[in-house]
Amino acid sequence: MTIENNEFKPPQALDPSVVQLTPEEIVAQLRMLRQHIPDFGPLSVREAALIRKAAHINDDMVRAATNTVGASTFVSGPVGKDAGTMRQEREEVSRWSAVGDELLTMYKGAESATLVRRHRLGLSVLQAYAITRQLVRQKEHADLLPHFEEMRRVSKFKRKRAAEPVEPPVVIPASIPSKT
Repeated sequence: MTIENNEFKPPQALDPSVVQLTPEEIVAQLRMLRQHIPDFGPLSVREAALIRKAAHINDDMVRAATNTVGASTFVSGPVGKDAGTMRQEREEVSRWSAVGDELLTMYKGAESATLVRRHRLGLSVLQAYAITRQLVRQKEHADLLPHFEEMRRVSKFKRKRAAEPVEPPVVIPASIPSKT
């Protein structure tokens, strides 16, 4: 996205033949995709905390443990998996991690696009407010005064009065026994 003359211009779509979907159509497709993701679902904060440590074992440790499981039935038996299964799980984690990265990229792009749309709308709103503020000064545009008053009433940009300083309460220390 580029900024020219205080106007954001998002990059053009790579392929002009791609059909643009409505937000509702995209939401429906995302919900459909969720059904195809194994183990999909939110975890509570407590559940996530309980599994986080084991879920973030570094890759060198995973590789070393997989090799150990492959080297000894005394290790693979209690673990309940052979080295091939662990290698397959490691590969699956890597592949699903790519899905997560792509979804995060899509999320960030969608959020940026929404910010650009909000900015475009916000500029129009501020222009309408500024123009109306000028017009209501003229008698022939008195019919706009209720609209202007409503915009001013709901505006978050109005000046706020400085809060009167609150004096801290006077604390009277408990009586201190005298030394005698």
